Amino acid sequence: MSDEELEAIRQRKLAQLRDQALQEQADEQASLEAQAQKEAILRRILTPEARARLTNIKLVKPQFAEQIELQLIQLASAGRLRSKMTDEQLKTLLKQVQGQERERKITFR
Repeated sequence: MSDEELEAIRQRKLAQLRDQALQEQADEQASLEAQAQKEAILRRILTPEARARLTNIKLVKPQFAEQIELQLIQLASAGRLRSKMTDEQLKTLLKQVQGQERERKITFR
């Protein structure tokens, strides 16, 4: 291989790496924007106590908290939440969802 060929290969590889880094950066930016939008919606539809409870749940069970957040956002976007959800209302929702989860996890031996 000549020096020109090696340099062309290096340039192509460098361009690929640059494009990949730009794509990753764009994906990260989109993810951060989506997270910020989700947080803004939750701030609007939950009382501070309910948000604190959801944050605590997120520390212990991140997937479960994500599921609850998505349900809350769906309820809000469907217009089914007339006022901010209180901590007590959130507890009730959590019990309902947790009960459904337990029903699905029944195993037979």
